[in-house]
Amino acid sequence: MDLMKIGRFLQDLRREKGITQEELAEKVGVARRTVSRWETGSNMPDLDILIELSDYYDVELREILNGERKSEHMNEELKETVLQVADYSSEEKTRLLKRMHWLYIAGLAGFVVFLVITFLGLDETAPYEFIGSFGLGIAFGMIIIGVIFTSRYASRIREFKLRLLRKTRGDF
Repeated sequence: MDLMKIGRFLQDLRREKGITQEELAEKVGVARRTVSRWETGSNMPDLDILIELSDYYDVELREILNGERKSEHMNEELKETVLQVADYSSEEKTRLLKRMHWLYIAGLAGFVVFLVITFLGLDETAPYEFIGSFGLGIAFGMIIIGVIFTSRYASRIREFKLRLLRKTRGDF
C-alpha cells in the first residue's frame, strides 16, 4: 500500500469537492492536522473513517486504498464485510474503554482507602498499615497500567503478549 499515492488521491478528491481540510476535518470529526497527515501520506484514516470518506466522495473503498480510480464497482457483499470489520473495530475500542474505566475506578478506590486510613491516623497500626499500603499500591498500579494502555505503544505491547501466548501454547 503506497501511503503517498493514497494521500495524493485523498487530496485530489477533497479538492474536487471544493472543500478545505478544515471543512473535511469537521465533517468526519477529526483535527485539520489529521487530514493534512492523511494527504501527505504520513498517516492513514481509521477504517470507519475510510468508509465514510468513500461514501462522501462517492468512490469505492478499493479505489481509496489503491490511490486511483477504477472502472469496476465494489460489490455490496465486500462493502458489507468492510462495514462489519469497522463495527468490530469500534466494539473492540468500546470494550477497551470499559476495561480502562474499571481500572481507574479500582485505582481511585485504592487511593481513597489509603487517604481514609491516613487521615484517621490508623496507618501506624498493623492491619491498617498493610491495607493502606495495599490501596496506595493499587492506585499507582492502575495509573501505570492506564498510562501504558493509552500510550502509542499499547498495540506493540498487545502484539508482544499475543506472541508470548502463542509460544507458551505451542501454536506456531
